[in-house]
Amino acid sequence: MLRAFGVLCMCLSAFAAYSQSPTSKYQVATIMAVKPHKAAPATDDSVSSYDVSVKVADVVYVVLYTPPPGVRTVQYAAGRELLVLVGDKTITYNDILGNSLEVPILSRKTATKQSSR
Repeated sequence: MLRAFGVLCMCLSAFAAYSQSPTSKYQVATIMAVKPHKAAPATDDSVSSYDVSVKVADVVYVVLYTPPPGVRTVQYAAGRELLVLVGDKTITYNDILGNSLEVPILSRKTATKQSSR
C-alpha cells in the first residue's frame, strides 16, 4: 500500500511539472555597443553609467547599465553573448555569480537586416 502511494505521488508530481507552462523565456542576446551614458548636470560624476545596445532576435534594446564601483569591464563587452529575459520596461540577466539583475530599457527598435552579396 505504501509503495502504491509513493508511485502515485511520483506520477502526480511529474504531471504537475509537465502541465506548468513556463511564464518566462530567456533568450540569447548579443551586446552590440557600449557607450558612456550622458548624465544630467546635477548628478554625481563619480558614478559611471553606460548605454548598452543589446540585440535580442530582431530587436535592438538600449539599456542603462551602472556597474558596481571599480568595475569597468562592460567597456570591453561588445560582441559578448548572454541570456536575458525581456520584460516590458526592464531586461533581466544573471551575472557571473548567478545573481539576477535588472536594467531599465531606454529604447528599442527593430534591427535592420544587412543584405548579403
